[in-house]
Amino acid sequence: MQEHLVDQFDTDIVMYQVDVIKSKRIITMNKQDIIEAVHAVLGTTKKQAEDVVETVIATIIGSLKKGQDVSIAGLGIFAVKARKARTARNPKTGELIQVAAMTVPKFRAAKALKDAVK
Repeated sequence: MQEHLVDQFDTDIVMYQVDVIKSKRIITMNKQDIIEAVHAVLGTTKKQAEDVVETVIATIIGSLKKGQDVSIAGLGIFAVKARKARTARNPKTGELIQVAAMTVPKFRAAKALKDAVK
């Protein structure tokens, strides 16, 4: 039963995306488009769909802030990477500048995602 729901959800999302692309001719899907897709599939209010999307994003960001990786099967792994301090060059002036060490988010796509977009 659960597999059927997942398959139906995947099919609904794909069909929704095709409809959006045909009607809006969008090139990039943004957060509002994801909210619309969740709304269309779940049949909830747009506010509830927005809350779902915001919760997922906030949970991922919160985990990354704690230094935890977030692994979503079939999608990929969100991780945090520490970058060392380095010397860079200002492209306008050519002047050397120091770039401070920082922590940056990183995403590694799962094999299923890579295969899906081939």
